[in-house]
Amino acid sequence: MTVQGVQYFNNPITVTYRLKGFEEEIKSHSHQHYEIFFFHQGNCRYLINHHIYDLKSGDILLMDGLALHKPNVPDDSDYIRSHIHFDPNYIAPILESLGATQLLNVFHRLHHCLIRPTEKNKLEGLESLFKKMNEAQSEEGTAQQEEWILKILLTHVLIKVNHLGQITSQKETSAHNDKARQAEKITSIIRANFQNKLSLELIANEVQLSPSYVSHVFKEMTGFAVMEYVMAVRLQQVKLLLEMETNKTLQQIAKECGFESAAHFTRFFKGNEGITPKQYRENQWQIQKRSE
Repeated sequence: MTVQGVQYFNNPITVTYRLKGFEEEIKSHSHQHYEIFFFHQGNCRYLINHHIYDLKSGDILLMDGLALHKPNVPDDSDYIRSHIHFDPNYIAPILESLGATQLLNVFHRLHHCLIRPTEKNKLEGLESLFKKMNEAQSEEGTAQQEEWILKILLTHVLIKVNHLGQITSQKETSAHNDKARQAEKITSIIRANFQNKLSLELIANEVQLSPSYVSHVFKEMTGFAVMEYVMAVRLQQVKLLLEMETNKTLQQIAKECGFESAAHFTRFFKGNEGITPKQYRENQWQIQKRSE
C-alpha cells in the first residue's frame, strides 16, 4: 500500500496556471503551505479531511497545511485547475505593513473552505491574477524583482478571494447524496479512531453496512480504499507529532498513531517519504531554525 503524505515545497511560493490532466496517479497529500485551488473545467470530486465536494467550474478551495486532501477524477474527464501554494510567513510581513493580516484568517479559522461564486464574471479578475503570477515566475529579472511582483499579486489574490467569500459564496457546502453522506461518516469514524486497531469489518459494523458496500462506496466517493485512508490519516498525524512534540520518542508516536510497532512505523514512513522519521524530524528542525 502506498500513501502520499505531507508534501513540502522548496520555494515559499509556487504557482501553476490552467494545469491540464495529470501525469501520474493522484495521491492524497497535505503540506505546510497554504493552498488556493481554482477549478476551471472537468469533473472532480474533492475530499478534504472528512468533507466531499463535487466541484463546479469556478469553484475555489482554500486549504491550510493540516487539511489532508485528494481529488477524485474520472479517467475520461478533463481536469483543468490552477494552484497557488504559499508559505504564510512569506506574505505575512507585507500584510502586517498594510494592516491586513486578517486576510489569512480564513485559513486559520476554517482550515479549509469552498467558495462558489454566484456571478462568474467576478472570477475574471481572479483568473487574471493567477495568470500574471504564473508569468512572473518565468519572466527575466532578478530574484528580488520576482519576489516583489509575486508578493504584490498574492496580496491582491487574497483580497479578491476574501471579497468573493464574503459576498458571493457558499462556504462549507459538501455533497448531500446518500453515498456522499455515508462516505463522510466513514471518514469521520476513521479520523476519530485512527489511533486504535481498525479493520474494514470494524468500520462497516460501526456504520451498520456490509464490508463490501463500505469498500465500494468509499472508493467511489473518495478515490481511496478504506484502509489506505486509515494509513493516510495516521501518516498525517505522525508528521504533526514529529514536528510539534519534539520530546516524544518514535516509539511513543508510533503507538499514539495506531502503528503495530516502531519498526512497522519506520518502514511505512520511509516507504512513503523516502526518509526515516528521525531524518524528517531533523529536517523540520532545520527549517524552523532558518525561519527564526
